[in-house]
Amino acid sequence: MKVGIVCPYSWDVPGGVQFHIRDLAEHLIGLGHEVSVLAPADDDTPLPPYVVSAGRAVPVPYNGSVARLSFGFLSAARVRKWLHDGAFDVVHIHEPAAPSLGLLTCWAAQGPIVATFHTSTARSRVMLAAYPILQPALEKISARIAVSEYARRTLVEHLGGDAVTIPNGVDVDFFAKAEPKEEWQGETLGFIGRIDEPRKGLPVLMRALPRIFAERPGARLLVAGRGDEKEAVASLPEELRSRVEFLGMVSDEDKARLLRSVDVYVAPNTGGESFGIILVEAMSAGAPVLASDLDAFAQVLDQGAAGDLFANEDADALADAAVRLLGDASRRAGLSERGTAHVRRFDWSTVAADILAVYETVTDGANAVAAEDVGERSGLRARARARMGRE
Repeated sequence: MKVGIVCPYSWDVPGGVQFHIRDLAEHLIGLGHEVSVLAPADDDTPLPPYVVSAGRAVPVPYNGSVARLSFGFLSAARVRKWLHDGAFDVVHIHEPAAPSLGLLTCWAAQGPIVATFHTSTARSRVMLAAYPILQPALEKISARIAVSEYARRTLVEHLGGDAVTIPNGVDVDFFAKAEPKEEWQGETLGFIGRIDEPRKGLPVLMRALPRIFAERPGARLLVAGRGDEKEAVASLPEELRSRVEFLGMVSDEDKARLLRSVDVYVAPNTGGESFGIILVEAMSAGAPVLASDLDAFAQVLDQGAAGDLFANEDADALADAAVRLLGDASRRAGLSERGTAHVRRFDWSTVAADILAVYETVTDGANAVAAEDVGERSGLRARARARMGRE
């Protein structure tokens, strides 16, 4: 099958949607499918052979964050060329309502279109106002996927229609087989995310650290992600700052090793999450997870059976839960065991099979319609010839 996948966000700024698209593309290629990904990217960005650049992206406030999106005449021209050159059996657009390549592709594409909705957000006047503009493009979509019940709810409330729920995928074995790193072990908490994005929740964790460190004198925090490190620890007493180690941006391999090494992975995110791929990655690595009780996180963690939850934005609750977990090896081992079993449903072997089933449904439907059209045209020609013969 020839599959075209559209990424709305800049390829050179890592994020959950980009990782999802990358892993899906590589899994499908591994299965023998022909895949091309269209994504915004700066000219000097090194790209995998299956990624085609749609040009430079610009930062736009979107869903409580700043997304790098691509929109305009140049992008539209590159979309049309990519569609023409690809001659895809199915086009898979991610975030088609975002002002980026997905919407442009919806307008330009012919044939089967599958769309995945990642965003979870409260009811938005802006999105409701934009619906008349979006509707003609969205009506061309043959099948809709939501990565969670909360992304599906956002779709229903803002844009109408419905979607099948297929979660984000993870290569579970990649994380499970990573080698722990000795210097990252020993009563360690872990955090991975953009340091300077408030909704990722690092400030909440920083407010909890003085109590955690006071009650667990050997504990420390490892932070992986880009952002202003000095600003991140500015609220901490100076004597505690040495117990926070910033690793900067880490490779996929080191991310897996970090998750395999820490005693507790902390996800203090405050909102705007429709899924929680980092939780799935942490469970894949066997890390006990402690997360804010966002609806999406609770669903991923099996309502607290596969990971501990604390009250969102409550630093005291986070501190209490972290201290309990660090002091209870049996509890950590139980969470690790349950998380490892629970996470198998998110493995790409399962998730990609579900997505391929959607592809096959829409392409079979398109082929049936095309065959019916051919039959109708043949019938019309036959009737016309018969009439001419009688005359």
